Amino acid sequence: MARLLDITPDRYNPHAVHHEDRVWAQTNCYLDLWIEVLHSLGLDPVPAMACAFASRFDGAQWTFLKFKAEDIFALYGIDVAEMNVWRAPLIHVEDNLEAGMLSTVEVDGYWLPDTLGTSYHETHTKTTIVPNRIDRVAGELEYFHNSGYYVLRGDDFSGVFDLDRSSIPPFVPYVEQVRLSPVHEMNAGNIAEVARRNAAVRPPGNPVRELGRRVVEDSEWIRTAGMEAFHLWSFGLLRQCGASAELAGDVSEFLDASGFSGTAQAAAGFRSVAAGAKSVQFQMARAARGRVVDPRDQLDEMAVSWTQSMDIITSIVGVDSQRHLRLV
Repeated sequence: MARLLDITPDRYNPHAVHHEDRVWAQTNCYLDLWIEVLHSLGLDPVPAMACAFASRFDGAQWTFLKFKAEDIFALYGIDVAEMNVWRAPLIHVEDNLEAGMLSTVEVDGYWLPDTLGTSYHETHTKTTIVPNRIDRVAGELEYFHNSGYYVLRGDDFSGVFDLDRSSIPPFVPYVEQVRLSPVHEMNAGNIAEVARRNAAVRPPGNPVRELGRRVVEDSEWIRTAGMEAFHLWSFGLLRQCGASAELAGDVSEFLDASGFSGTAQAAAGFRSVAAGAKSVQFQMARAARGRVVDPRDQLDEMAVSWTQSMDIITSIVGVDSQRHLRLV
């Protein structure tokens, strides 16, 4: 089967937000692959990152950030909707590609060679990919995952689609249909709508300060939990917070260039939060090795920076405070 998008793994160049000079070169599997899908369509994914303005801390974890379906449609005319999986997932994905649609598919990271050194042939873990080319005869799959575009073959092809089964597994993967717009272009007129909508549903209070309290509370537990528990804990708290803040900084600069003069002033504060989260992560890694650390000053600085930057954004994009109170 031909590729739906005309790209190849050996010549793929990721979007700038995934370059190594970033504080957080990756966020999470779902958001990262959408950045690359949009990038491969010739679309700028940055305005959809306004979802970072609405991120929050729920007491146990920071928002697992995702581009919102309504924002993707408003900005790019791309319709994303869940599929009813009633046949083998591979058949649905093939049908979608044949109809000119992409699919997001939950798979087991055990079979993904781009995860070498983490889950590849080591551990079973849920993640999401977007297939772009399937060749059953050769047993090959080209796919978006995390911050890149890759190929897998052979046993990995059979494993990732669970082809050894003769029937649909009892727990079917979550699959979305991605119906592309006939013309790949951004609707610049909706940038303001998307920015305001996400800023309007930001959480009340200061989510970074709430996260900081939890980090301090967990310090003693981290010292005895071990490194494996630390990595899982840190991914849900510090990495998601830091990555969200760094993306918020990118959106702030984008908005400034798009007519919201002054929002770029918020970028430095958001990036301070991103850098602070990475610093605290290093401190907590030392705690996981049994050392005593005190990240409270760093966490306080992050909380102040978040509030200052969000105040800049909401004042300039014109979010109605009363509407915000109603929505949250």
